[in-house]
Formats: sequence, C-alpha cells, structure tokens
Amino acid sequence: MMNTNSFRDIHKDFRLNGLAFDAKSLLQKANDLIEKGLYYEQQIGLFLSQWLNDSDFIDTQTSGSTGLPKTISISKKAMVESAIATGLFFDLKPGNSALNCLSSQYIAGKMMLVRALVLGLELDCVEPSSTPLESLKKYDFAAMVPMQVQNSIDKLDLIKTLIIGGAKMNPHLQIELTNKKGSIYETFGMTETISHFAAKKIGEESFTVLPNITIFTDQRDCLVINAPRISNQNIATNDLVSVINETQFVYLGRIDSVVNSGGVKLFPEQIETKLASNIKARFFIIGIPDALLGDKLILVIEGNKIVLQDSVFGELNVFEKPKETYFVPQFIETETGKINRIETMKALIY
Repeated sequence: MMNTNSFRDIHKDFRLNGLAFDAKSLLQKANDLIEKGLYYEQQIGLFLSQWLNDSDFIDTQTSGSTGLPKTISISKKAMVESAIATGLFFDLKPGNSALNCLSSQYIAGKMMLVRALVLGLELDCVEPSSTPLESLKKYDFAAMVPMQVQNSIDKLDLIKTLIIGGAKMNPHLQIELTNKKGSIYETFGMTETISHFAAKKIGEESFTVLPNITIFTDQRDCLVINAPRISNQNIATNDLVSVINETQFVYLGRIDSVVNSGGVKLFPEQIETKLASNIKARFFIIGIPDALLGDKLILVIEGNKIVLQDSVFGELNVFEKPKETYFVPQFIETETGKINRIETMKALIY
C-alpha cells in the first residue's frame, strides 16, 4: 500500500481507464483533462493535480444537505488512511476493478480516486448520470447514490461489492436489494469523516464502523466518532443513535430534525420509513412552529395535490400522524441531488 507520508507514490497496480501512470505522467494526464476534457473530466483533473502538488491538504465542498454548503480542508494523509480502512473493511485487493460514477467535485468521487491510487485498483471513470451501468461491464467495487441504484436495479449483478450513500434509501429500494446477488452495503458518513466511516449490509439494522474507529454518544445522545487516523479530535455529529457497542450503532435520526410536538419527541426519519410504502411521490416530514404544540408535524409531498386515504397513515401512532399535508410542485435540491428541506420550506412558506 501507499506510504502515507508521500502522496506522489502511486500504487504499481493503479490504472485509470485502463492506463498505467507514474506521478509525472498522471500529472500530465490531469492537465490534459483540465484543458480538453468534459466538465466531469475537468473535475477529475483538478483533483488529481491537487493530489499531486506539495500541499498536505485538499479543499472540498460539503453537500449542503443540512445547511449551507461550505469548503473545508482535509488532510491527504487522513484520506489515505480512510482509503486503507475501506480496503480492509471490504477486502479490496490490488488489481480489483472499480467504477467511479460520482462527481469528483465532492468527497465521494474524490475518495474513489484516492482508493484506486492507494489500493492499486483498476478504476474506470464515467460521466456521472442516473444510469451508470449502461456499458454492462463487470466490476469488483463501485459506489452509487440511491437514484443511480434504483435506475440500475436490473444490472446490479455486474457489481461484486456495491456501496450506497449520499442520500437516504427508501424502503422500496431496500426490499428490492435484499434479493440481489453480491454484497450491497448502505454507508454512513459525511465530508468531515472523509466519506463513509461505517457501513451495514442491506437488511441489517446496525452499522459497523471501519477499522481503527470507535464510537460513543454525548449528553444529547448524538454520535461521536473517535477516528485518530483520520482526525486529531473526536468528531461530534447531530445524529441521534442507539449505541450497541463501541463499533456498532443503530441510526435514529437527526437531532436538528426532531420535532417536539406537545412534549412528545418525534423522529421524522422513522415516520418517513413507515409512510414510504404508501406514498409513491417524494416527500418528507418536518416540524413547523405552532402556538399550541410548540412544533406541529407536517407532511410535504412533491407533485400535484391529491386526496390521501386514512390507510396511508395506518402504521403511524396518534402522535406521528401529520397535522397537515402540503404539496409542492418541485422540491429544491442540493448540488448533489438531495432534497434541501430548509430551502423547500422557505419557498413553501414565503
């Protein structure tokens, strides 16, 4: 594996779109992509040129799904350590084939490149799209967002090990995936943890953290990550979890999305899971200020107004049933395709 102190060392088995490179030729390739490539290729070139420069850090942008997007600086050494941990967790070997169908503007796409450089993977980079498996080529490893997985459901047997992240999967998709061959994992992570730091096989309830990482909760019952090879400090999150042990946890929801309605704490993510099989359109649950309840639970659905039958809410208890339902022609999304609940609500209210 790569010496974590030298980012110009490229694994001898690394391939990019079938071609081998040393540091000099890869930098030239990066410059060619920046100058002549399509937009997604320019992003790959920009990252590779930054990876091969003398700086110890890479600047990357957060997705903005829970707030305004921001640029943060990440240690290259930490990115290498993250790649090694992923390789150990998923048993990736030099010469394994991998597909990068994610934007290299964001951490998920960047880390696919780093994993290939560090672990010696043969990486094919294709233009990010909703249908990334059009070529029908087989791969040992790939990462996708749920929309890509949904649109590739009949071709997933081409992927030996598939990791899914970037957005929440709906229960329909999870059920479909339980019948697929190969190893399919839901991942848990964020830009600050350098992509994923935990994963679980589809159908399992609890996440397991990657090697050399432990977890605990703070006084809010929110997840705190101890990953000394990735960060010099513990990483506090706003994710409410139930910790099974120092390496496993069950996700409950975001503390900043919990709705306190009449003194009862309600978890939108859990309610959404119960509703998913009965609502075909995209939707989300959120709380809005209410003079009587403090927060009032509402349902927001994308599309034209329809009449919802009582059976839609059959799995919900009396407190979980939304007090009102709103319809929005189209949700506002982040640059990475996640529903931007805050901006959507601003547009709905104002």
